[in-house]
Amino acid sequence: MTAEKSAVYLDNAATTPLDGRVLEAMLESLEGLRGNPSALHAPGAAAREAVEEAREAVAALVGASPEEIVFTSGGTEADNLAVLGLARAAPPGRRHAVISRVEHPAVREAGRRLEAEGFEVTWLGVDGDGVVDAGAFEAALREDTALAAVMWANNEVGSVQPVEELAAACAERGIPFHADAVQAAGRLPVDVRRVPVSTLALSAHKLYGPQGAGALYVREGVEVSPLILGGGQERGLRSGTENVAAISGFGVAARLAAGELEERARRERELRDRILAGVREMEGVRLNGHPRRRLPNNVHLTVEGVEAEGLVLFLDALGYAVGSGAACSSGGHKASPVLLAMGLGEREAFSSVRITVGKDNTFEEVDGFLAAFRQAVGRLRELSPLQAG
Repeated sequence: MTAEKSAVYLDNAATTPLDGRVLEAMLESLEGLRGNPSALHAPGAAAREAVEEAREAVAALVGASPEEIVFTSGGTEADNLAVLGLARAAPPGRRHAVISRVEHPAVREAGRRLEAEGFEVTWLGVDGDGVVDAGAFEAALREDTALAAVMWANNEVGSVQPVEELAAACAERGIPFHADAVQAAGRLPVDVRRVPVSTLALSAHKLYGPQGAGALYVREGVEVSPLILGGGQERGLRSGTENVAAISGFGVAARLAAGELEERARRERELRDRILAGVREMEGVRLNGHPRRRLPNNVHLTVEGVEAEGLVLFLDALGYAVGSGAACSSGGHKASPVLLAMGLGEREAFSSVRITVGKDNTFEEVDGFLAAFRQAVGRLRELSPLQAG
């Protein structure tokens, strides 16, 4: 095992470092809970109790009932289960879906799978800030719409969508509405008692929990067809023996996120605004996403005359880890569909980086990053053919 190369981690939208308190709970689970949660004996009962305690904590984070939480392997599976599951459970004749163009690939690719299965998908555009227009959304809904999907907050540019208004429009028409809240939960107040979503995707590793654990909130009475069949775990919606240690860690992470939400958001917002103030005067550097309705930790920038990949590597060499676009896909050098949907050109998309602070970052780290950022941008512009057009 090698130590992480980058000393300062500013890519918290990709994944967050495991909280020490979460790790402690997971180690206790790995060492002490050896039973299968489905087993009837005492070790099985102890494992099942740990899973149900975590379910209660995850439910509390979003204002749900524990019975409405289905554990999955992560946010991607939760999104897939929602989009495909809602569509396949829809009444006969409902073969239409409305999905925004700025969704996470887990939702976008599920929408494309629906098209391959004969569904018609309306791919809803966004404005220059990456935000869905509520009027256009309502106009896209039809009598044969099986579901609509718009994420709570964008994983790339950080824009927050008007999900309460969109979900209400669907609820009035009896149309299931799915929201990917992977980036929002733990950073913004997410309450399914106030926002009438049908399903909601969550992921532990965006909350300082373990990778490989997620959840789907399924509102009571909403029909979802399972993707994974087997022993009938998770109310038959996600068969397979539960990962007790990861789920236990998820529960602790959710409980901490709920209790520390205001303080975390306040600190992240201060760090984010310090970065924005530091880059505001730089020539050819532009903020992407909504200037106000955005995640408290997200700074997404287009840097003219610089390729994002080179900038990320240069900053990494200087000791700062940032992201270029989404870090949830691999293979191929393609422009971000999110940025293209917002109206950016391919050159601008390839010149965009994402800086996302976390609860443990400091002002000193941010100041050091700003100095490194100016150095990297200046040097790369001297070398880049993009600067010369």
